[in-house]
Amino acid sequence: MSVPVFLVDALPEGDRAVLAGPEGHHAATVQRLRVGEAVAISDGRGTTATATIVGVGRSTLELTIDERRYDERPSPRLVVAQAIAKGDRGELAVQAMTEVGVDEIVPWAASRSVALWRGERGERAWRRWQVTAREAAKQSRRSWLPVVSAAAGTTEVAERLRAAAAGFVLHETAEDRLSVADLPEEGEIVLVVGPEGGVAPAELAAFTDAGARPVRLGRTVLRTSTAGVAALSVLSARLRRW
Repeated sequence: MSVPVFLVDALPEGDRAVLAGPEGHHAATVQRLRVGEAVAISDGRGTTATATIVGVGRSTLELTIDERRYDERPSPRLVVAQAIAKGDRGELAVQAMTEVGVDEIVPWAASRSVALWRGERGERAWRRWQVTAREAAKQSRRSWLPVVSAAAGTTEVAERLRAAAAGFVLHETAEDRLSVADLPEEGEIVLVVGPEGGVAPAELAAFTDAGARPVRLGRTVLRTSTAGVAALSVLSARLRRW
């Protein structure tokens, strides 16, 4: 059975650690972990340590660190501009994309996005994406937390594509397939996933002008909550992350 993972701001230098705050409360009170059990703690920036519980408080764990591991940041970096979706579809996309290895998610306010992130409502939605990514990273035992950037418009997404080592737009009319597209060995690969209504012609033109290549996965059309996951799976296999 895999050991539970908890996130910390920084790992201590020595062989002792205290897990406190919300993570400590969850471990001690919700999961009711006990002395002698094993856990893993990670700073979300590549370093993970396995540890043994030597003491349990009301909302804290006292740990002895057994082993440390550092994982290099994956390269090339996988960035997805995910169209903002209605309901929980956006959060479902964030969860699954985190589990399969996305490095950065850019919430994209597409012209055909039904949901709008404005004011406090938009701030709450963005925070939910962040929490979803964090929890999915813990569940999938990632050593690097993905970044959930601020919401961007089409102009900002086009700028990311222009600066990328490779840019792709998932589009149902594309003839080229992502499974055979040329991929860089370093830099950023930026992938655009449209909303349920699809990428508008003006948006597609802006992205292709910025150097992006329209691609498809197969003959079927996937939902916005699953298209990015499928595309990342293709890229992860081709880049030998998997």
